[in-house]
Amino acid sequence: MEKQMGHEKPNSFCLEHRESNGLQAVSCDENMEASDGELEDETVRPAKRISITESNMKSRYATEFHELEKIGSGEFGSVFKCVKRLDGCIYAIKRSKKPLAGSIDEQNALREVYAHAVLGQHSHVVRYFSAWAEDDHMLIQNEYCNGGSLADAITENYRNMRYFSEPELKDLLLQVARGLKYIHSMSLVHMDIKPSNIFISRTSIPATIPEEGDDDDWSSSKVVFKIGDLGHVTRISSPQVEEGDSRFLANEVLQENYNHLPKADIFALALTVVCAAGAEPLPANGDQWHEIRQGKLPRIPQVLSQELLDLLKAMINSDPEKRPSAVGLVKHSALLSTARKSAEQLRIELNAEKFKNSLLQKELKKAQMAKAAAEERAQFDRMTTRSTTQNRTSRLTGKKMNRSVSLTIY
Repeated sequence: MEKQMGHEKPNSFCLEHRESNGLQAVSCDENMEASDGELEDETVRPAKRISITESNMKSRYATEFHELEKIGSGEFGSVFKCVKRLDGCIYAIKRSKKPLAGSIDEQNALREVYAHAVLGQHSHVVRYFSAWAEDDHMLIQNEYCNGGSLADAITENYRNMRYFSEPELKDLLLQVARGLKYIHSMSLVHMDIKPSNIFISRTSIPATIPEEGDDDDWSSSKVVFKIGDLGHVTRISSPQVEEGDSRFLANEVLQENYNHLPKADIFALALTVVCAAGAEPLPANGDQWHEIRQGKLPRIPQVLSQELLDLLKAMINSDPEKRPSAVGLVKHSALLSTARKSAEQLRIELNAEKFKNSLLQKELKKAQMAKAAAEERAQFDRMTTRSTTQNRTSRLTGKKMNRSVSLTIY
């Protein structure tokens, strides 16, 4: 990665607005300082391009952050839990391995930075703050998720002989689907969805008081799932695909068919949920690997509703066009439980109830009007009957007939 800079020694590497690997990046480091020296004359010397490996500044990492502990490691490098000295907040700092320059790790690191810069901020995507280089290392400052990764939670569940329950699985599926919906809406695809790339943020205060029998640790009001590790992100149009974990890889991607890339994320999400449900570790190849790509779910050691199983099967359909989209998942009835229906679904139901109430009110009004009319007719009939009876009884003849007397006084 290169950046155009002056001839003075740089204080830090700064990612600016540019394009690479089909993604755009925006400024992410506002602390770029001016050169501490002055030009010898008024002539401006030609700018010099330096790569990230040439940055020979004082360590920004050591100056701005206090390292607390190492919280993870992988192919890219290591992740450290750090406190930023300036604001006292905790961040996750990813530090790449050596050597970085010209390697696939450098490409993935830059791809991740660019993807974060394009995506901005979303509640179900790990938030990005800054990126810079020191010596041969790329460092990325991200949001710290205090619940670790989903892979850590699955491992812990395995030790304790428990699984994610069906409500938890639905919550996981719905939240990650929302993150994918946002990523896909930006014309990007993740291409490496798996448990180790889903992170958990636990809040200390639930939004609502848990009802009796709720699992307090996994109440949806206290756990937020976030998509991280964007090193394989690429554009849907003109993609540059770097294949992710083969255990979660859709067959069409392996066959270099990139016509339905968002559906590859859906395929990987289904297998991620299957892992959380307690399935055995997924195969990286072999007969079982092919069976899964033919639409057969791995064995799940707990009883799940047929509705959820059917949804998971649809998500791993061998035909990517038949898999639901992220938008479809977010609105799917299987994920809209009574406690966590989406605002859109609630609005639809509210309108339906209003329509029903309107019809009932019209029917009630008609009934009331009909009742009033019937009572009026009945009263009229009674009055008519009474008048007729009186007329009949008053028809007297002869000396018994009533006489009318009129007196006029002058």
